[in-house]
Amino acid sequence: MPDALYLSAAIALPFLGALVSALLPANARRWEAWLAGGVALAALLMVWLCYPAVTGGGAARVEIPWVPQLGLNLVLRMDGFAAVFAVMVAGIGFLVVLYARYYMSSDDPIPRFFAFLLAFMGSMMGLVLSGNLIQLVFFWELTSLFSFLLIGYWQHSAAARDGARMALTVTATGGLALFAGMLLLGHIVGSYDLDVVLESGNLIREHALYLPALVLILLGALTKSAQFPFHFWLPQAMAAPTPVSAYLHSATLVKAGIFLMARLWPVMAGTDEWFWILGSAGMITLILGAYVAIFQHDVKGLLAYSTISHLGLITLLLSLNSPLAMVAAIFHTMNHATFKASLFMAAGIIDHETGTRDIRRLSGLNKTMPFTARLALVAAAAMAGVPLLNGFISKEMFFTEALTASTAPTLLHSIMPVAATIAGIFAVTYSLRFIHGAFFGPDTGDMPKVPHEPPQFMRVPVEVLVFGCMVVGILPAATIGPFLDVAVRSILGGETPEYSLAVWHGVNLPLVMSVLALIGGVVLYRLLQRHFSTGVEGTPLLRGLDGRRIFDQAMVFLSWRFARTLERLLGTARLQMQLRLMVVVCFGAAALALLPQGLALGGVQLTRVDPVVGLIWAAGGLSAIGAAYQAKYHRLAALILLGGAGLATCLTFVWFSAPDLAVTQLLVEVVTTVLLLLGLRWMPKRIELPGSDRLLARLRRYRDFGIAVAAGAGLTAISYATMTRASPDGISRHFLERAYVEGGGTNVVNVILVDFRGFDTLGEITVLGIVALTVFALLRRFRPAPESIGMPDQQQAGEARDWLAVPAVTMRLLFPVICLVAFYLLLRGHDLPGGGFAGGLMLSIGILLQYMAGGTRWVEDHLRVHPLRWMAAGLLLAAGTGTAALFFGRPFLTSYFAYADLGILGKLPMASAMLFDIGVFALVFGATVLMLIAIAHQSVRSQRAAPPPPPSTALPGDD
Repeated sequence: MPDALYLSAAIALPFLGALVSALLPANARRWEAWLAGGVALAALLMVWLCYPAVTGGGAARVEIPWVPQLGLNLVLRMDGFAAVFAVMVAGIGFLVVLYARYYMSSDDPIPRFFAFLLAFMGSMMGLVLSGNLIQLVFFWELTSLFSFLLIGYWQHSAAARDGARMALTVTATGGLALFAGMLLLGHIVGSYDLDVVLESGNLIREHALYLPALVLILLGALTKSAQFPFHFWLPQAMAAPTPVSAYLHSATLVKAGIFLMARLWPVMAGTDEWFWILGSAGMITLILGAYVAIFQHDVKGLLAYSTISHLGLITLLLSLNSPLAMVAAIFHTMNHATFKASLFMAAGIIDHETGTRDIRRLSGLNKTMPFTARLALVAAAAMAGVPLLNGFISKEMFFTEALTASTAPTLLHSIMPVAATIAGIFAVTYSLRFIHGAFFGPDTGDMPKVPHEPPQFMRVPVEVLVFGCMVVGILPAATIGPFLDVAVRSILGGETPEYSLAVWHGVNLPLVMSVLALIGGVVLYRLLQRHFSTGVEGTPLLRGLDGRRIFDQAMVFLSWRFARTLERLLGTARLQMQLRLMVVVCFGAAALALLPQGLALGGVQLTRVDPVVGLIWAAGGLSAIGAAYQAKYHRLAALILLGGAGLATCLTFVWFSAPDLAVTQLLVEVVTTVLLLLGLRWMPKRIELPGSDRLLARLRRYRDFGIAVAAGAGLTAISYATMTRASPDGISRHFLERAYVEGGGTNVVNVILVDFRGFDTLGEITVLGIVALTVFALLRRFRPAPESIGMPDQQQAGEARDWLAVPAVTMRLLFPVICLVAFYLLLRGHDLPGGGFAGGLMLSIGILLQYMAGGTRWVEDHLRVHPLRWMAAGLLLAAGTGTAALFFGRPFLTSYFAYADLGILGKLPMASAMLFDIGVFALVFGATVLMLIAIAHQSVRSQRAAPPPPPSTALPGDD
């Protein structure tokens, strides 16, 4: 139980912290930093408390039922490898928070920054601690989403927006491929549980679907870790604030692909396909990234390409089917996180204190920023692989594995030692370019600010990381050794090889390669100094291979030419044609499904048709036909007749003992009728068509009438055939027998909605909220031209309001009564017809009447309506009710039912589903009022230039 609490808290705390941070005032930067830092430390503490469970090679595991019948459960699992990543996520996250406290400007929206950062931290925690493949993909996509928000944090910057869009496009596309691959992997194994998957290596590698699953999974991993040919997005992401770069591109986002490849290494590695895909991508990325990094003038650009190169190094190690290569890969992953995070922070300090990141303008900073210079020097030396620093030891292990691989027969194996040495030379060269160019060159005096040292605590995170580079480089076995051993054994198990973390192994070939790389890097840098002094942009020999330009051209082709062609062939701006196509496709799909077996009626004997029902149906049918006919001549009449057809449907539901449906249908009819009335004024004026066009229009109407009759008749036939069947084992009996026993309610329809099918309802209200926000977003920029719409002039509108004086008073007096009825429908819904949906619609009708009586301005002045708050509260309450069941070891949205003794009031039935229904009530009300406000405000603006509404109903972007 403690492990369950700790693992759950490690994931939940960052998300809760993000929510709280978003609600803090913009000027509370110190409190936001304290909050974010405290959350990161708390998450680190939760991981540390679980660490004893993994030291012996075991794993802390928590399984929470979700949909056990489908094998989908929430599984939290932490072994030694996941623990190392979780420590990097939380530990470096804390240092980044401390650094950001001093880096971010007071003019920046700080609450949004820390909210996004903590949400991303929670997503990474969820990814590394997931014990279910589908759950892992879910958090994987969350990391893409929140990294997009972090990279594009400076929304005013076009570079930030473009970089964020590129990162999201590449990584999210890879995420879709990963999802498909995980589905195939789960199909091969027969389970999505990670423990089951990790025990099925032979089954996976020998299966016919191994290669498709491998390709799809590696697509996801290679795109996330910026491996060739998907590496181009990472340098563009450098437009993000430096704390974001230090966090995402050293220890978290780009390491997600590495984590996935290492996690699945025991069951998917060991084949030629694995070696050739990862080996080719890793080797090209290793050389290409290092080469391009040499010629970058932007410090962060240099670090970005060096990151790409080091990720290629780790990928290349993972491609080798060698346990020692796996040890080297994990070790270098940890080392790279420390020295690269410190280098990014040093680059941010330079930018923060000098106003530029251009190496050509930064020369001579050692005199004015000596402490920062020494910190950057040590971190860059670790990146270059200088002895007595952590990067040297893992680089030596890489050289050793490259030499071992060269004994294999393939060409890729043979050239690996040469490629490793060349990459080492390039690493020394770009490290020297950064250090010598920025700190030890001549003082150019060409900087926007007078350089000086940063605040002391801004330098503390860099000092901690650099100290780690030194300690691990000098005493590796005593410091990092135990943690590395725990991580390696969780991956390799009994196949863990003997390895040494000693600093000195004598004079051997890997040491010779290291010396050659150091000397060669210095010589190459000296040879290129004249080229650097020219300030020429671009990379020699690769100026035509610009990944960003290729991506932009591909996006232009896909989003402009290809999409335009599809739109021209299949799309239309006319809603009528879209509806026609949708109805025809649905009709065809239903017909194809019925053709093999046909549609036979059941054996239930029908009763005679009651004349009253016949009259109701006749009136409804005539209203529908009249609405279709009047739509051509008089829109208001058509809308009234359409309401008559809906009323006939309501009465039919009542007649056939479906009061819940009748109440909901009636309320929906009222709301939609009023909203359509508000929208009538926007419809374009009618145009008299010439004779030939009039004939074509009439033929189209006949065609549409035929489609409508065919679709309606088909649906009628299916309904009729269904209702004439009597099945003793039907699903209705299941719900009727269990509604009260398991759901605590006698209203079966409501119990189904809030209990048995509560997850569906949660999804539906989420969609409703999204639709309401979409309607508002579309309408807030819509400004209809008065001369193009059929709306009354201002004088006629004023006269109409004078005639509504008496009804207006009546509507206002009815408002408390309507509110009472709405809450009555809500509270009785679990046992009698009603419920949250009906109650929310009823309350929104009360607001609708007030708008009709007094207009938008009167409601804003007298009714303080906050639709967004209602929607947020409703969704949080509904989701929170479902989440509460998890704390009692029950599946999500499991309901609890009991009787509460209220003394003189007696015993009242109380179900937790009632709280869920209240959430439905709040969201439905908020969404309906939000759409009403959007439409009503636009109607007012189309008549007069109104000032912005007060905060009570003012919405984001409503100007």
